[in-house]
Order: sequence, then structure tokens, then C-alpha cells
Amino acid sequence: MAEIVMGFGTSHGPLLATPPEEWDLRANVDRKNPELAFGAGTYTFAELAELRKGQGFEKENAVEVRRERWDRCQKQLDALGERILAAKPDAMLIIGDDHHEWFQQDIQPAFSVFYGQQVQNRALTPAEEEDVKSRGGNYSMKIYYPPKDEAYPCPADISRHLIQSMMGDGFDVTAIGEQPSDNGQVRTLGHSYGFIYRRILGSRPIPLIPVQVNTYYPPNQPSPKRCFEFGRAIARAVRSFPGSQRIVVGASGGMTHFVIDEEMDRRLVDAMLKGNWDALTSEPDIHFRSGTSEIKNWIVNAGMMAETGLKMELLDLVPCYRSEAGTGSMMGFATWN
Repeated sequence: MAEIVMGFGTSHGPLLATPPEEWDLRANVDRKNPELAFGAGTYTFAELAELRKGQGFEKENAVEVRRERWDRCQKQLDALGERILAAKPDAMLIIGDDHHEWFQQDIQPAFSVFYGQQVQNRALTPAEEEDVKSRGGNYSMKIYYPPKDEAYPCPADISRHLIQSMMGDGFDVTAIGEQPSDNGQVRTLGHSYGFIYRRILGSRPIPLIPVQVNTYYPPNQPSPKRCFEFGRAIARAVRSFPGSQRIVVGASGGMTHFVIDEEMDRRLVDAMLKGNWDALTSEPDIHFRSGTSEIKNWIVNAGMMAETGLKMELLDLVPCYRSEAGTGSMMGFATWN
């Protein structure tokens, strides 16, 4: 049978490519955001700055602090790449979320699995580049998208088996046989996957199984409990595949952002470290909004790990603040071995 030999989790935010001196590019976007999610509330930037006044974010935004956080993140991204390659995987299953990259308003599956022969990480068009730049992504494009199109092979036989197995396990998974396209041009692979292949793997074409979870868009985001059970179903499906393939699985995204909530991050990471699945899955769903919703990808991963017996090692948890209101990204890096 196929075997999950390693798990990992990684943040994929644009600050991981943006020099610390330029993090204000993203802070300027925060200042224009009228719906910053924090806890169970929603705030303008001014309201959030007033709410969190006196919490020391001025010191957190000192350039020397930003540089120290940047160095810690780069160290762990390099370490993840080394560990993944050392596991010698035959395929890599990545849990990611879609930001209207493959899916649009017309349809948004809660859970989906791609079962085609390959995916293309397409270079951005000039119009797409300008759109990314307008959202403060001047530097981040290079860690998501290649300068020229790249194709990554996909183990279609394994993916089809996963879909069929999970259907029998109570999950009505959307099956994607072809990469969506517009007028003959494929849509971008998605930054959840492009980040891992571009930044962590250096474009090495390890066969990819893209699994997507709708963490972002109402009204059909799965609950934390449903995400955890979905992960368990994936692991059972992998284990039932009649082969000897070595599979590495990973969660892409998270932790809390665009507003950092260190207490929430540490609470959920602690639950994963201790295998306290009740605490992990009982977190109020309203806390998983905006970018913070991507922690659900980690919860899917935790569900897979619960079926394997692999143990979590937290490599680092790095708060990367970019404004006086406490906006930014908590960067998390972990493996299960």
C-alpha cells in the first residue's frame, strides 16, 4: 500500500518574499481595508489601531526586528525544502485554498481534487502583474509564479483512487479532470501550490496532487471539524492505494493574517502538538475568516497525521508585524515525522 512518509505545514504570505524594509507596501493595503477580521469582530484600520493601542506594535515594526523575523522565516523555508527532498517522495499531496484562481463566483467547491496528468504554473500576463502589484505584491510574484510557464506532472491514478475512496467514505468530492481555462489560456495554478514549488522546491517537478479546500468564500466553507475528518479520509484513501508509493503531504497557508492573533495561533499549534483534536476542532468558526481561514488547511493536515501516527515538530512560529494596528502575518513552519 502507499504510505504517507512525512507531513509539513508552511505559511505562504507575500512578506516571505518582500524585503523587511518594504513591508509597508502591504501595510498600505491594510490601511485601505474596511473589513479587517480580528477575533469575532470586523474593523476599519483606524478602529483596529485604537482597539489594540498600547500593545507594543511600534517596537514590533522596528526594521531590526523585521529583519530578525525575516531571517528566521528564510531559514525554515530552506529547511523544509531539504526535509521534503530527503524524504524521497514519489508524489506530494498539497492542501491549499483557492483565491478565485481556479474557481470564480459561478462555482466554488467545498472540497476538490485534481486528477489530470499535469498542471501548469503559468507565467502572469502583464495585466495580471499590474493587478498583483496594486495589492502590494511587487516582490511576491516570483515566489508564486515562474517567469516562463512550468508544468508539473500529476499521478492521475492515485488522484482518481483518492476521489473514489473518499466518495465511499462520505465526502462528495468535486473531481477536476482539466485545469480550468479562459479562451484557451489556463488559469494560474494558484499561489498555495506555486509557493511550495517555486520557493521551497526550487521548481523541482515532484508529481503533485492538488487538493483544494474552500476556506475563504461564503457560504460553503467547511467547519474545522469537517476539515479534520476530511484529512482523516484522505489518509485512509492513500493507505488503501495498491502501491508502494512514498507520499509527502503538506498544508499551505496560514497562520493568522491579515491581523495577527498570537494567542489564537499558539492555542491551535499547541493543540496540534499535543494531539488534542477536540480543542483543535472546537475553535469557533467565526475566528477562521480572511487569511486566517487558511489554518483550516493545517487542520486537514492534522487529520491526516492523526491516521498515520507521525509526530509534529514545530520548526518556528514567527510573528511578522507590518503596522501599528497589529496587521501582518504569523508565519508557521512545521513537519510531521
